Amino acid sequence: AKANPLIERACFQCGNSHSVNTDMDNATVAAIGVGAAIAIGASRYMQQDKNSGGAERPQHVGILAMEAYFPQNYLPQTALEAQDGCAGKYTVGLGQEKLAYFDDREDVASVLLNALVRLMEGYGIQPEQVGRLEVGTETLVDKSKSVKTTLLAQLFSGCADIEGVTSINACYGGTAALLNSVAWVESSAWDGRYAIVVCGDIAVYEAGPARPTGGGGAVAMLIGPNAPLAVSGPRCSHAFEVYDFYKPRGDSEYAIVDGKLSQGAYLQAVDECYSGLAKKMDAAAAAAGSATRTTLDSFAFACMHSPYVKLVQKGFGRMYAADMAGGAHRSEWEESAEAKALLACSAAETRDDRNHEKTLRSLSQSRYSKMITPSTTITKSVGNCYTGAVYMNLLSLVSSCAAELPSRRVLMFSYGSGAVATAFCIEARTPSGTNCLTAGGEIFTCARIARVSDIEARLASRTERTVSEFNAAMDLRAARYGTKGYEPSGSLEALFPGSYYLDKVDDLHRRTYARTPKL
Repeated sequence: AKANPLIERACFQCGNSHSVNTDMDNATVAAIGVGAAIAIGASRYMQQDKNSGGAERPQHVGILAMEAYFPQNYLPQTALEAQDGCAGKYTVGLGQEKLAYFDDREDVASVLLNALVRLMEGYGIQPEQVGRLEVGTETLVDKSKSVKTTLLAQLFSGCADIEGVTSINACYGGTAALLNSVAWVESSAWDGRYAIVVCGDIAVYEAGPARPTGGGGAVAMLIGPNAPLAVSGPRCSHAFEVYDFYKPRGDSEYAIVDGKLSQGAYLQAVDECYSGLAKKMDAAAAAAGSATRTTLDSFAFACMHSPYVKLVQKGFGRMYAADMAGGAHRSEWEESAEAKALLACSAAETRDDRNHEKTLRSLSQSRYSKMITPSTTITKSVGNCYTGAVYMNLLSLVSSCAAELPSRRVLMFSYGSGAVATAFCIEARTPSGTNCLTAGGEIFTCARIARVSDIEARLASRTERTVSEFNAAMDLRAARYGTKGYEPSGSLEALFPGSYYLDKVDDLHRRTYARTPKL
């Protein structure tokens, strides 16, 4: 049977040279819907594979394409330092440069919409090609309704057979959505369509020491087989009960934060996830007949959840400490009295000791510069994106190192307060055969992600604001939170062309959205 062109346009190439074949004519496809036709065609193709003895689950499932959204407005951290009378505290102490922020014209739905529409329009993705749309966010405008349906209403008209909802656990929701979507593509339930993950947040804090650690933005990722960024190999999670950062109040979007406890929980999660992942990777290597031991040298790069860059430096130092405990990198530390003192302490003791922390940051600095720094461009300039943070870092890495990424392994660490964390691996690769949207189209590659996202130019095109404008926006958001029957007063001029925005909240708290004209 020949491939129907309507279905061929929407089907997955699945890492091989032939598309889903079906004998359905255009009238049949129109009658049952393209989505159903794709599923039927994919099912027939997979059954043909089974009948011929060549059945194989989708391989190298992961991220085919990525896009990001961050607001046009930002405040230099030096301006906050000047206001608060603490020169260097936020730029040197936190490692941050700029703080992206939103007024009342943008809520979490508009932020996620803007990342999603950039992905779909940038890559020509059609609604009928998507079978799963999953959201990760902790910025809730409703305690019951998933923001996923708002995304569907704006961008997936006529396509209702799409799985997925919102995953919530502080900053971890994006990783939950990604792993769920990868599992769906790898499962027997997969019908041949793509999955899309959208994750992001608006991170705001009340005036005080936590406010400079805010920020916001979102990442959208297309998930499928034969990906240039394949989620592969063992992974290790660590979940435990801790009240380090939580949002029990319905009258405020501000979290209750115990900064010292939250930092300790993050570092504990790094310790447990990294050591657990290394053990699993070592076991897998042993099963394959190799005596290779997993260390930081097993990875070319690393992307870590980043509330602020200095915490990432501390977390990376914890990984180096685990390597030291196993005898790795000995030539770098065996002459150091501080390193030997560190090795005499338990992991918990070294987490809480400032001198040990400085020792680890110093010893791991060269590796940090090589493995982590390329992934920090966006987070330094935007701030904390909560669920989107580690994927903003991955996009930064791809944008900075697209040419050298293929055949390299990336260590990923995701953390969400409360707490749940996971360390996993991404294998950067050059896709085999074709993995494009349409026959003869452009394939998905790391280089294409870097080109389409154009991160450096977009960051440079933003508008610098004053500290008084920033404070006014924060006050406006606080005043609007939880209210009804209003039209936002934030300026549409402060939005990028083609941006979705919150148009109105009616007397029943129902939200409507509009879009600024595109250039």
